[in-house]
Amino acid sequence: MSEAKTIMPGMIFLEEQLRRVAHRHLPSAVAEQWIALMRPAVRLKRRAKGHQPVGHLGGLPTLPPQVPWPVWPDRGSLNFVAALDCAQLPTAALDLAVPAAGMLLFFYLDPEDGLFDPEYPPGVVTGDPATQAGARVLYVPPDTAAVERPAPFDVEPYERVELAAQLMATGPDFTHPQLRSATGHLPEWEQQFMADSANGDALHDELARCMPSPRHWLGGHALPVQDAVEMQAAYTHLSGRADWQDPALEQEARRWRLLAQFDSDDQAGMRWGDMGTLFWLMHPDDLAAHRFHQACFSMQCT
Repeated sequence: MSEAKTIMPGMIFLEEQLRRVAHRHLPSAVAEQWIALMRPAVRLKRRAKGHQPVGHLGGLPTLPPQVPWPVWPDRGSLNFVAALDCAQLPTAALDLAVPAAGMLLFFYLDPEDGLFDPEYPPGVVTGDPATQAGARVLYVPPDTAAVERPAPFDVEPYERVELAAQLMATGPDFTHPQLRSATGHLPEWEQQFMADSANGDALHDELARCMPSPRHWLGGHALPVQDAVEMQAAYTHLSGRADWQDPALEQEARRWRLLAQFDSDDQAGMRWGDMGTLFWLMHPDDLAAHRFHQACFSMQCT
């Protein structure tokens, strides 16, 4: 996949602020590479009066009659996280082939909510593709008849929170495989700087302070709680065929792009582990072909 520079669609929310953050915490040459990798995202914020609704957190999903509520076989029904109306989102401004219309629905089996053994709750495990059944993205094409679906007996719906959209700039995490690749040709001093992951702590902390909370968005770069979620997606996809030090893992990680992230959200009653974040990633060709069953899920918490 090409790693060409992203052209931001004019000056958008946080773009200039993130440029200053990069120059404050990175060597000049590294900062320029970081800025070149910035991507637009659609921030999903709580809708204020008079703002266009683009979807919602929690509540109940609208599903076609023939589409069953997603389940993890032998574990339970998945919790409904969010619905996004693609026709109401500024998706044309993204460098990602999100559908221009239709609904995206996100589901996740929340181990805190269900009829599970509290000592052995089910969970999605990085590196174990079988556990990906604990999360799902469904796409409902436009003009598809659909009705609001009541929740199964083993799901307590989250509080419904209406969402509005705002175009926003995002930048890569210090451990992002594309940043690693883009800085691989720099002189020795910059290479030594990038080799010490602790050098990214100040950058990550200030990015976290810049990004409005709760941090829900579509496209762009993830704001991981720990390290790059692209590496986790690659590790799961390769299913143990490459360890964390294998160059093949980083090569595969560069193929993954963030589809969406959903933060813990008190208003919706969503708490992912210890105030964590849910991430869905996809290969761009799968996204363009609407193969949402190929999405890879990751959850990170502190």
